[in-house]
Amino acid sequence: MNDYATNGFTSGIQVINEEELTWCNSEIERFEAETGKPFDFPHKSKPHHLFEWADYLVHHPKILDAVEDVIGGNILCYHATLWIKPAQSDAYVRWHQDGTYFFLSPALHVTAWVALTQADEKAGCMKVLPGSHRNDILPHDDDHSKLNMIPRGQGIAENLDVAHAQSMSLDAGQMSLHHTNAIHASFANERTTRRIGLGISYIPAECRNIGATPATALLVRGADEFGHLKAEKRLFAAETTAQNDYHQDLMTIFRNRQDEGIQQPTGAL
Repeated sequence: MNDYATNGFTSGIQVINEEELTWCNSEIERFEAETGKPFDFPHKSKPHHLFEWADYLVHHPKILDAVEDVIGGNILCYHATLWIKPAQSDAYVRWHQDGTYFFLSPALHVTAWVALTQADEKAGCMKVLPGSHRNDILPHDDDHSKLNMIPRGQGIAENLDVAHAQSMSLDAGQMSLHHTNAIHASFANERTTRRIGLGISYIPAECRNIGATPATALLVRGADEFGHLKAEKRLFAAETTAQNDYHQDLMTIFRNRQDEGIQQPTGAL
């Protein structure tokens, strides 16, 4: 993982086999067929609290082995998002830093982006600025374009020199890892097929909440000897009313955290 330490990211890690890919993609398609609409919010956020395939990936030993090499063996899943970029779509994600939205300290969070379909340059794979993980969090602002895949459209407000950006091109079944402060983005999918990937946000158990709203996370490996974040329950009744209600409770907390931001010290103006 020397390239992760140096550049803030690493890519092309093989984690999912063909059988697993077929199952995950068929389950996504089944849900879309049953509901009669594309996979979207709220189901795309924290899908591991709704669907067996997503719970399986969040706990996948090959994914966790790679994450452990970066952050150690006591691992919490803070969040996950299913990213579906439609075929021949101009959908994009602005240049941004994940740590802007998560309000966790220290900045050790790593995102595992698992490709469930081909995610190469033509499909609009992620691009990242090498070494940008050494930056503090830069000012971000909102962009409400319907093509922006982040609901509020947050992105870095200042102009960036992106001439040295590198693409994290992935084949289906591969994943990349990137640091919470690494500056990254993605752009149009020119392929005739969808680009589908699951972004899983992992943190070491030592991370603590600095947000105005208490945080939750799911223990996926090792032990949580700190208890800084409220423990989430692992998937217990996939695609049931009880599971949907629990997912909604977690999503309410997560959205409140994003909206309220960092807790100001007592007496702050």
